[in-house]
Amino acid sequence: MNLRDLRYLIAVAEHRHFGRAAAASFVSQPTLSTQLRKLEDELGVSLIERAPRKVMLTPIGAEMVERARRVVAEVEQMKEAARRSQRPEAGTVRLGIFPTLGPYLLPHVVPGIRARFPDLQLLLVEEKSDELLARLRDGRLDAAILALPVHDEQLEHAFLFEEPFVLAVPEHHPLAARPALAVDDLANEDLLLLEDGHCLRQQTLDVCQLAGAHERGEFRATSLETLRQMVAANVGITLLPALAVQPPVAHPPGIRLLPFDQSRPSRRIALFWRRSSAMSGFLARLADAFRALPPELLAAPGGAADRPRPAAPPDML
Repeated sequence: MNLRDLRYLIAVAEHRHFGRAAAASFVSQPTLSTQLRKLEDELGVSLIERAPRKVMLTPIGAEMVERARRVVAEVEQMKEAARRSQRPEAGTVRLGIFPTLGPYLLPHVVPGIRARFPDLQLLLVEEKSDELLARLRDGRLDAAILALPVHDEQLEHAFLFEEPFVLAVPEHHPLAARPALAVDDLANEDLLLLEDGHCLRQQTLDVCQLAGAHERGEFRATSLETLRQMVAANVGITLLPALAVQPPVAHPPGIRLLPFDQSRPSRRIALFWRRSSAMSGFLARLADAFRALPPELLAAPGGAADRPRPAAPPDML
């Protein structure tokens, strides 16, 4: 048994296809298949269920994949620890971030990170929170930016900031004339929400439960941009995070953004990494760079009607 064969097994588990797994592993399909057969012979069990058009893991195969991921991750941590001992702020960091935060946070922090850590290569992965947690736990990510709370004793975290929500309403909505709102003003309102899997959906549902509001059940959006457009089209109202309504984000005309004046709803954002990570010291310093947001970016806009703003392309790594 060797690391190469474990990586082949992980590739098959991720791609569920021998050809794609072989391509991702930079070997021929016969080579990959042969090595996996040898691994099965060595272990004395069948790891993969081979069907003409489908590749599935056997129950023991799924267990072996999880163990293989931990082994490979530990080896990578050994290599990373050696690299970091020589150049603590150089190398690669695989960072996960969820989609209702990434496009709105990264343009404001990436330039500062580049200036502070010029030798750092930041590889960004945008996925829903559950997938980010799974990748972080099994070593496919080095760190992830997530909304609190996250309950996992194997993870360490550094708090970054608290991001308030604003209410987005059509300009002729009865609430649009208010300069600010209390959470109770949402009582009996129907809110547009994201589809299942987005952490913002649960955060909004928590606010709805607190305020006595409800979800508009016949509609679920796939992105904040869809929610924004539906509000502009007078379909309904929704909560938006503060960073998602700051320049350079462009808003369609006809939307009013209303802040909350008391007990304002918000979400708390943190950077997470494994307690066993060889990067722990550096990731704590990286958290400082994410934490250094100008305070005005986390201030909820006033209730004035928003005019369309020119959109600037995000400064992505």
